[in-house]
Amino acid sequence: METTFLKSILDNDFYKFTMQHAVIRLFPKAKVRYGFINRGKHIFPAGFSDLLRKSVDAMADLRLTKDEKHYLSHHCPYLDPTYLDFLQGYSYDPSEVHISQEGSEIKVIIEGFWYRTILWEVPLMALISELFYKSNHLIRLNDEAVKELTKNKIDNYNKIGVSILEFGTRRRHSYDVHVLVNETLNTYGSQSFIGTSNVHFAMVNNKRPLGTHAHEWFMFHAAQYGFKMANLMSLEHWTQVYGGDLGIALTDTYTTEVFFNQFDKKYSKLFDGVRHDSGDPIEFAQKVIMHYTKMGIDPKSKIIVFSDSLNFEKVKTIADFCKDKIKMSFGIGTNFTNDVGLPSMNMVIKLTDTKPDNTHWQGVVKLSDEKNKNTGTPEMIALAKEVLGIKS
Repeated sequence: METTFLKSILDNDFYKFTMQHAVIRLFPKAKVRYGFINRGKHIFPAGFSDLLRKSVDAMADLRLTKDEKHYLSHHCPYLDPTYLDFLQGYSYDPSEVHISQEGSEIKVIIEGFWYRTILWEVPLMALISELFYKSNHLIRLNDEAVKELTKNKIDNYNKIGVSILEFGTRRRHSYDVHVLVNETLNTYGSQSFIGTSNVHFAMVNNKRPLGTHAHEWFMFHAAQYGFKMANLMSLEHWTQVYGGDLGIALTDTYTTEVFFNQFDKKYSKLFDGVRHDSGDPIEFAQKVIMHYTKMGIDPKSKIIVFSDSLNFEKVKTIADFCKDKIKMSFGIGTNFTNDVGLPSMNMVIKLTDTKPDNTHWQGVVKLSDEKNKNTGTPEMIALAKEVLGIKS
């Protein structure tokens, strides 16, 4: 059966590189574990783990090219030259990824130094997705149909005048579909398409990659500094590394309500805006606008990046509400890169355990604004809720 191989080490979400840069600077001795969660209860055929193993092993051959390094140094001046030198010498170590299969279930665990293993999550998910469709012999829409669908979507976004980002790497149908989508967005999206989170495709299309940090940044800080200090220390360390660059803060690792209680005037002014990733987007926008107003900050000077399971209808509803109240942009993932006439996959790879400097292994927790997105053991989730005063 045909397997799948990545073509570039930059075929990854930008926030993985920005976080890797920060981890190298601040937490070079920290270790972590990640685990695959099959939320959609997908049925994996016999031999799937062997296909995935071959694809993962092949990633050891990927290297940052001189052209890719030049692109990063030109478009991302906040990444240290020493980090770019590190990345040029970096190679994936497949021994960090443990893959097994029992019946139709696969198990994937990643373990090692955080600064090394942080790059695995997104390309691994992209490989699992592409191999799933191939190994089950599922036939997608043809190329012309995919391009036509994408063109119609971006035409609609052009008409309502919103800023659109492509965030679809991790659950894409395939690399080939990702190519088609980005080519179409670039051709027809001049009024609304501002770029992609995928660094490889940003480079191919001569755009700046987009992204800041992910939940794991806050989850690790909770393990290192405690739940009450997680948000504050995460923001402080981010500004320590990046100053005022990459200024979109993720709010929902320990619920948005807890975040805004700690998002004081200093950080509210310093960060350009916030990202919405779970819960009701209109309620979230109301909370954000109220927060900035309470801080004496004009909400119209700030931005919300919406990124939770978006399609045109959701985007239009949100845009209608936010218009003339606060700036906004929309990161659209699966609806762009896996709308090909087949059910899209529902899966994640999440940080499960950390071993901060000179301590023991401990489980980590994410308390989303949607309960079904919580991760962690029941005991750790209960502890986090107790410490943070979360009742529900």
